Amino acid sequence: MIFFAEGAAGQALGFVQLFPTFSSIEAHRTWLLGDLFSAPAARGRGVGKQLMNTARAFALLSGAKGLTLETATDNHVAQRLYESLGYVRDSGYYTYCLDLKQG
Repeated sequence: MIFFAEGAAGQALGFVQLFPTFSSIEAHRTWLLGDLFSAPAARGRGVGKQLMNTARAFALLSGAKGLTLETATDNHVAQRLYESLGYVRDSGYYTYCLDLKQG
């Protein structure tokens, strides 16, 4: 699911992309917020917050238990946005990745 933000003249300001997932432990749908992007000219104008709120509203309408996302450890601007919207940093899990494109 992708939601776009447009300016008054129809210019693209940003988007948020969600992927459906399912928690087998809780037997409930969740959404993975895979991408959030604001155009450089739109940053600092609330576009990211609006897109995040749209994602939240959609997740609620779909009956989901929650939203999850990941961000870089040095992306402090995004972390402040997420935490201001009620997201809580998970301290109980590590993320592991397997690189399949080895030399």
